[in-house]
Amino acid sequence: MDDVDFMMGEDSIMPSTEVNGNVNHVHTTVDPSKIALHGSSLEVPFHYSEPRSPGNMAKKTVFAAPLASESSSPTDSDAMDVESPPPRPVPVSDNVQVRIPPPPKFLPLPYSSSKTGLVYDSRMRFHVEPITSMLRSDDIHPEDPRRIQEIFNEIQQAGLVQGAEDSDDSASNEQCWRIQTRVATKGEICLIHAPAHYEAMRDLQFKSEAELNEMASAQDSIYFHNSTFECATLAAGGAIEACRAVVRGDVRNAIAIIRPPGHHAECEAPSGFCIFNNVPIAARVCQNDFPEQCRRVLILDWDVHHGNGIQHAFYDDPNVLYISLHVFKGGSFYPSLPDGDYMYCGDAPGVGRNVNIPWPDHGMGDAEYIYAFQEVVMPVATEFDPDLVIISAGFDAAEGDALGGCHVSPAGYAHMTHMLMRLAKGKVAVCLEGGYNLRSIARSALAVTRTLMLEPPDRLAEDLGPPNAGCVQVVEQIKREQSKYWKCMYPKHVSRADPSFFATQRLHDVIREWQSKVLADEHLMTPLTIKRQLITQSFEHNVIATRDVLGRHPLLVIFHDPPAFSSISDPVTGKTDLHNTWLTDVSKSYIDWAIRNGFEIIDANIPKVVTIEDDDGEYIRADDPEVRASQTRELASYLWENYIEPYDASQVYLMGIGGAAFYGLVDMLSNNENCTDPYTGIKHIIGFVADSGIRSIKRATDDNIGHWYYEHSLIFVANSHDVWNPNRQKKHRRKWGKLKRSEHESIHEMLIENQEEVQELLLQYKSEYEEEDERTSNVTDDVLDRGLKSPVIGSRRIEMSVDLSQNVPTSARSPTKLPPVGLFTVSSHSPRSPKSPMKRTF
Repeated sequence: MDDVDFMMGEDSIMPSTEVNGNVNHVHTTVDPSKIALHGSSLEVPFHYSEPRSPGNMAKKTVFAAPLASESSSPTDSDAMDVESPPPRPVPVSDNVQVRIPPPPKFLPLPYSSSKTGLVYDSRMRFHVEPITSMLRSDDIHPEDPRRIQEIFNEIQQAGLVQGAEDSDDSASNEQCWRIQTRVATKGEICLIHAPAHYEAMRDLQFKSEAELNEMASAQDSIYFHNSTFECATLAAGGAIEACRAVVRGDVRNAIAIIRPPGHHAECEAPSGFCIFNNVPIAARVCQNDFPEQCRRVLILDWDVHHGNGIQHAFYDDPNVLYISLHVFKGGSFYPSLPDGDYMYCGDAPGVGRNVNIPWPDHGMGDAEYIYAFQEVVMPVATEFDPDLVIISAGFDAAEGDALGGCHVSPAGYAHMTHMLMRLAKGKVAVCLEGGYNLRSIARSALAVTRTLMLEPPDRLAEDLGPPNAGCVQVVEQIKREQSKYWKCMYPKHVSRADPSFFATQRLHDVIREWQSKVLADEHLMTPLTIKRQLITQSFEHNVIATRDVLGRHPLLVIFHDPPAFSSISDPVTGKTDLHNTWLTDVSKSYIDWAIRNGFEIIDANIPKVVTIEDDDGEYIRADDPEVRASQTRELASYLWENYIEPYDASQVYLMGIGGAAFYGLVDMLSNNENCTDPYTGIKHIIGFVADSGIRSIKRATDDNIGHWYYEHSLIFVANSHDVWNPNRQKKHRRKWGKLKRSEHESIHEMLIENQEEVQELLLQYKSEYEEEDERTSNVTDDVLDRGLKSPVIGSRRIEMSVDLSQNVPTSARSPTKLPPVGLFTVSSHSPRSPKSPMKRTF
C-alpha cells in the first residue's frame, strides 16, 4: 500500500510481529543507504520486519524530491546490483513489544519540499451576495467572488502554477506547488471564535434568502449565502494548510488565495465582509501542533483597514506580534474604532506586542509604506525574532482601489514581501484579505508570488519622493510610544518610574523663561500680568513688554509661534544631545531692531500646548491650530483692552508669525470694531503664513471691512502655498488682505528674506507720523488731542507713566486699575554691554 504522512495523537503499545527464534534468518532486503546515497560510505540505520497488516501499524512514508540524475526507480534488489548485508542475529523473545504511532487527526496532504506553495479552491467563489439584497441589478458587492479567480488566473497566465485543465506531466519545477485545501474543523475555528458563532454560521446552510438578508442587516457590513459556511471553512482550512506546510518545511513559503477575508471577524460575530478570522486560526493551529518549531508568530497586516479582529484575538498574547498599517483618519475610517490608533500597544503580558501604524489620511504610497517598514516594522520584527511570519495581505491599499484611496504599486508590495522574507528563516505565509479592484489585486498578488519564488522585486518608481509629512509624524509618534517596549526604538520614553523623573521639566517652559530673562537683561522688558480665565496659566512668561509700553510711542505687538529646534541624533543610539541641538528664533532680531529704532514692544509667544497639569511624562500632541488661534484672539483682545487702547501709543502695528498666531489676530480685528477706527485703531497688520490656510476678515456690521484690511495689511505667503495654485478656482479676494508670494517655504527663511521690507514699511509709517506731528506741534493741546486716543479732562490731557520700581502705574487714564507689571532682576552689567553673561546674538 502507498505510504502516508499522518498527524498523530497519543502513541500506543502493541505486540510486535517481528520474527522470533530464528537466529539463522537471512535478510533479503536492501540497505536503504545504498540506494539513497548511491554507494556513499555513509550508512543509515534500517529496521527489518515482516510485512504487516494495516491494522497492526500506521503507514508511513517520506516524500523526497527525486535526484536530478534519476530517471527511474529500480524495482528489485537484483536490478539494483547491490550486495546484501550479512545476516544479523535476532534476539529470542516470547513477548516483544513495539511503540506504535497514534492514529491521525486528519488525512494528510502531499507537498513538495523546496517550492512556493499555493492554495486555491474554486469552491470559495460560491459565497455571493443574494440578488434580493442588491440595490440594483448591476450593483455588485465589493467582496466579489471574482477576486480570487482573477488572482489565480493572473498567476497561472504568468506560468507560475498549473491550472485544473493542465496535466500532471506538464508540471514544471519552477511552478508553485498546489496545496490541497480542506474545511477547517470546529475545534480549529473555536481556537479563536466562540462555539455559538461557529454554530450560527453553520446554520446559514438551512436559512431562506429572506432570513439570510435579515441576519445580515443586523450585522456590520456583511452578507450571507447558503454556501457562506462552506466557503468560510474552506478559507480557514486553506490558511491552516498553507501555514502548516511552511512550518513543517514541506514548502519554502506559501500564498493562500482565499475568501471570504477574515481580519475584521470578532470572536463572537462576523464583521466587515469577514466570517471567520482565517489568519489567527492558522496561527493558533500551528502553535498547538508545532509548539517547538512555531512558538512566536508575527502577523503583518498591510490591508488598508485596521484588522480589529486580529488585534483583539492576540492583544494580551506575548507570543504573537501584530503589526498593522492602515488608514485611520482620526478613527473615522472603517472599522472606525479608537483602538486602531498608535497608542494601543497590547495588554498584560502582551504589552508591546501590538503595533499600529495609523495613516492620518488617504493617499499613502510606496514611499510611505517603505519608510514605515524601514523605521518601525523591520526593527521591531527583527527584535521579536519570529518562528513564522503570516501576512494578512489585503491589496486595497493598491493603486486604483477606490475603497482604499492609496497608491501602493505591485513593486511596493514585492519590496515589503522581500523584507519580511529575511525573518523566520524565510518561513512566510501570505493569506489574502481585502482588495476590491480586480486588476490591482491581480497585479499585486502576482508581484508578491514572484518574490516568494525568489525573483528580485521590480524597481520602485524613479520619481519616488520622500514620505509625506503626515507619514513621518505618525512614524515618529509610534517610535516614541513603542520605545517603552523595544530596545531598537528611539527616542526612549520618559516615565514616572524613572528615579530622576521628579527633576525633569519640559524644555518649552525652560526656553521661554530663558528668553524672558535675556530680553529683560538686554532691553529691560518685563512680563505682563494676564488675568483672564482660560488663558492666564497658558501665557505665564509668554507675554513680555518694554518699560514704556504705555507711553506715547509707536508700538509693535508681535504674536509668534515658539522657537524652532533642529538637532542631529547619535548615529548609533538615536539619542539627541544638547550639544547637537540648535534653537532658531528669528523673531528676536525684529525685537532688537524695533527697540533700536524707537518702537515699544509687546512680545507674545503662543505656546503649542496649554499649561500641563500633573505632567506624567507622556507624549502630548500640540493643540489643534483652531484652538491656538482662539487663544491668540482672546489674548490679543485682552492686550488691546487693557494695555493698548486706553493709553497713548501713537501708532499700533500687529505682526503675526505662523498660522495660529496670525489667525488669532485676524479674528481679533473681526470681532473688535474699535481696532480699525481710523483715529484710534491699528495702523497696519503684517503676517507670515507657511503651511496653513489664509484667513479672511469678516464683520457682519461693516461691508467695507475687506477694503480696510487690504489697505492696512501685508501678508507674506510661502512659495508653494496652495493659494498660488493656478488651477485654484477661487481668485484672490481683498478680504484675504494684501498677499505677497515669498521665495521660500519655512517661516524662518521668510522672516529673514522679508525683514528689510518690513523694516522699511514700519519706518515709513513712523516717519510720516513724525512729520505730521511736527507740523501740528504748535496747535493747542485741545486741538491736538482730537487726533489722539488719550481722553481729556477739562482742557488738559492726562499723561501716563510707569514706575517700574513699584511695579504699578503712578497715574492711570483708565477708570479701572491696571494689573501690576512684573520685572526680572536686571544684571549688574549694562544691558547692552558685551560683557553681560546673558547677551546673545540671534
